[in-house]
Amino acid sequence: MSALQIKKGSTKHSAYNLRPTFSDVQETHTLAVIVDNEPGVLARVIGLFSGRGYNIDSLTVAEVDHTGHTSRITIVTTGTPQVIEQIKAQLGRIVPVHEVHDLTVEGPSVERELALLKVRGAGEKRVEALRLADIFRANAVDSTLDSFIFELTGTPDKIDAFAELMRPLGLVEIARTGVAALSRGS
Repeated sequence: MSALQIKKGSTKHSAYNLRPTFSDVQETHTLAVIVDNEPGVLARVIGLFSGRGYNIDSLTVAEVDHTGHTSRITIVTTGTPQVIEQIKAQLGRIVPVHEVHDLTVEGPSVERELALLKVRGAGEKRVEALRLADIFRANAVDSTLDSFIFELTGTPDKIDAFAELMRPLGLVEIARTGVAALSRGS
């Protein structure tokens, strides 16, 4: 307590508010970056993340306008709100970047991911794997006498849940495309 009996940072309306303005809460954000489709652009974007120690949870890149030669990079990253703002500002300063959108902040969005899962099993485990695949609306795209390859499209959480259920049934391998996302509405 100070001589005036005022606690440090006791209220946000105090003239003596000494609370730190930064947050240590980690948030996951989906960023959509429109860039020129030219050699080295992806390396520059990824270099921004690696050079500052930021992690990329998911990365998807594809050309979206053949005539305009632009590509869309969808990045899912995790960080404090200050780190996310810093990432967006630094992405916007890279020369071939046209637009940076934070789909997490801009409103509702649709996120989907494609996964291929190889499951090996026989007997009851094989039947259980097919039953769970039906529940998750996964398609069996390949089948042998001792394994399946399932194709599953959905949110990353849905794919994680399906993979966890397949693990005890004989999950051998998984391949994921990364998140593709668009904001909803006009």
